[in-house]
Amino acid sequence: MKTEDDSDDITERPHDDKSRPYLCKTYSCTVCDKRCRTKLELIRHTNIHAEKYKCTECGNCYQSSTKLADHSRIHSGEKPFECSVCRIRFITAGSLSAHSRVHRLEKPFKCHMCDKAFSEYAHLNRHLTVHTGDSPHKCHMCDKEFWQLFHFHEHMRVHTGEKPYKCHLCDKAFSQSGCLNRHIRVHTGEKPYECHVCNKAFSNTSTLNNHMRLHTGDKPYKCHMCDKAFIQSGSLTSHMKVHTRDKRHKCHMCDKAFSESSDLKKHIRVHTGERPYKCDMCDKAFVQSGSLTSHMKVHTRDKRHKCQMCDKAFSESGDLKKHVRVHTGEKPYKCHMCDKAFSQSVSLNRHIRMHTGENPYECHLCNKAFSDSAC
Repeated sequence: MKTEDDSDDITERPHDDKSRPYLCKTYSCTVCDKRCRTKLELIRHTNIHAEKYKCTECGNCYQSSTKLADHSRIHSGEKPFECSVCRIRFITAGSLSAHSRVHRLEKPFKCHMCDKAFSEYAHLNRHLTVHTGDSPHKCHMCDKEFWQLFHFHEHMRVHTGEKPYKCHLCDKAFSQSGCLNRHIRVHTGEKPYECHVCNKAFSNTSTLNNHMRLHTGDKPYKCHMCDKAFIQSGSLTSHMKVHTRDKRHKCHMCDKAFSESSDLKKHIRVHTGERPYKCDMCDKAFVQSGSLTSHMKVHTRDKRHKCQMCDKAFSESGDLKKHVRVHTGEKPYKCHMCDKAFSQSVSLNRHIRMHTGENPYECHLCNKAFSDSAC
């Protein structure tokens, strides 16, 4: 009787790849040439081609019922495995186990070609391609290469427009499971990533990383045409339009133009006097949503940013930074038309109007114009 181990579609192909000892495979699949360390691993792999364990939601196929069950949680949103240290939850026990090494600072997987070490075996394998140059899965539409077949399949959806990961709370769909997981937090309000400096919480790691730069002062996005640097890549993109003079958004009430449509929208309120952001605790209203957010802290008394040189405290770190200049005498905002300098950017902008003669604030009753909103 023919057993599963004697299956005709499995060919034994020993390999001796000394250049890649960590990735050495001894059995190859006849369908896709994947190399496996053991015959049992190869048998499980062939289940993918046989579509034995297929997801009914997105059509992905897996090696075993356990792998399929783990994958199904991506669609259901279930995360049964919780970290006892930071309370972040995970879909699989393996993901939790790998995450736990972050707290223990444990990196057991060491590269034999350099001195780097990793907390996960998959991260080591990905790193080894830096040395070997091996990225076996190449996209024929854009020439991008991928080490893992899973990442290759996810990438192909960029070209095909396929979005198999559907939100069960609204009608949105996504090409990647990670994007769905981030989106779900819009509905649940979950913010699992917390800043260890000020305790603010965020729904994803990229937003937390951007926030951390406020504390560290790190500005990795540098303009190659001047000495300015920015916390976020989007801020640099907006700034570059200052150099390219790309100001396609023109005000129909004056001769000002802006590189961003959002900046034009805010500017128009100078002419209309519109203040759409109203405080529900007093009668104040604001031109920008950020101004309302800052104002609300007046009511909540949340002033966690304390000056070390006097007893003043502020709700915003930016306000504390401005205040500290009262003590230090620092004036970082310099006029390019004379030798005056100012501690705040708004004071510099007000001063520059003395040179330009600009009067952007117009009275809607008598049509007189002024250089300052206070006038």
